[in-house]
Amino acid sequence: MMPRCISLAVLCAALAGCQSVAAPVSQAVAADSAEPRASADLVASGQGATSKKTVAAPHRAAPGAAGFDDWLAEFRRYAAAEGISEATLARTLDGVRYRPQVVELDRKQPEFSRQIWDYLDSAVSASRVSNGRDKLATHRDAANRASAQYGVPPEVMVSIWGIESSYGGYLGDFSTLESLATLAHDGRRQEFASTELLGALRIIQAGDIAPEEMKGSWAGAMGHTQFIPSSFLAYAKDGDGDGRRDIWNSIPDVLASTANYLAEAGWRSDEPWGVEVILPQGFDYSLADASQRRSSQSWAQLGVTARDGSPLPNLQETAVIAPAGARGPAFLVGQNFRVILRYNNATSYALAVAVLSDRIAGRDGIRGEWPRELKALSRDQVKQMQHYLQARGFDVGTPDGIFGPNTSRGLREFQREQGLVPDGFATLDLLQRLQ
Repeated sequence: MMPRCISLAVLCAALAGCQSVAAPVSQAVAADSAEPRASADLVASGQGATSKKTVAAPHRAAPGAAGFDDWLAEFRRYAAAEGISEATLARTLDGVRYRPQVVELDRKQPEFSRQIWDYLDSAVSASRVSNGRDKLATHRDAANRASAQYGVPPEVMVSIWGIESSYGGYLGDFSTLESLATLAHDGRRQEFASTELLGALRIIQAGDIAPEEMKGSWAGAMGHTQFIPSSFLAYAKDGDGDGRRDIWNSIPDVLASTANYLAEAGWRSDEPWGVEVILPQGFDYSLADASQRRSSQSWAQLGVTARDGSPLPNLQETAVIAPAGARGPAFLVGQNFRVILRYNNATSYALAVAVLSDRIAGRDGIRGEWPRELKALSRDQVKQMQHYLQARGFDVGTPDGIFGPNTSRGLREFQREQGLVPDGFATLDLLQRLQ
């Protein structure tokens, strides 16, 4: 039970769930990952350079390949009415095929979520740190220019690049046009995909990329840092001065576009993302919630201290999070952590970006120990937990097998009732207690 939320590399999350770590690490993230990446959320809220308009998708023809040509003809008429030229329509839609694999991936639901420490092991591996430092050294001038213009540290841009595509090692080889056309015709979020497909046509019509070069994930996220078309239109920047915004082939464009997105999302250049902390004995874990915000000074008065012994950073509107509950590390996070969540709304993703950026810059990684002995619950087990919580009077919404904020709140209430630490972290032991 997750709230609807979209981010910059948005499409993958929005249309499905992120991909897997063999591909961009961010696609395999934890259960709190909501909708797609580099996201559409800023566009939808009207904060970007343009405001995202919801378009009415053409009437759905019969599902599957049999009805695809009829749907595409109707979409073509619609796109022409929206200002797409006949020349662009011919270049982009002639020969576009229905892709059954895209529909299969859209409907596939993972049986198990990954524990956050397993995700971080891949996302912030030694090789990813080393490669990130090498990439930053190679593209230091472009990163510094983007940082000076948008106020985002170079290591943060490079960290997102590393997690989204392994520094360009995996951009995705799906035709964006075919993926979005298939999803707009026969996906779970047809109107959203239709809007993104129209955006893809606008990008090509503007001359930023050729149709055959517009490739990305099966869900339509594109380029080195996995923008969806609406996000590209709102935030992509020409970082190398050639008159085009090319997030597939130009690293200066990639870095400038990523920094601009983060800046538009509210990045504060004078603040860190947060800090790893130690919580005092007897800490009320109901306060370890992203919605429980107060100043770092207020947290210090409650006994929260930085793990490295330094004073807590002077931040307002901070929250304490404990992604693995009372048995794992805890973090004090501020505005910039929330900005990373705008890119991809998953705590595990945002923590990976934050920690990888620290490691690339030569700072420490996470020092606390994760409870690695705990196994992840399957989707069916989470659904059982939700049923049991609901039956006991804890309102978690409709059981769906997705462990989101409502389920966490209900589990905290159950733990408190049982005299346990109310950290809201789901374990097999708690499921057995509920049974």
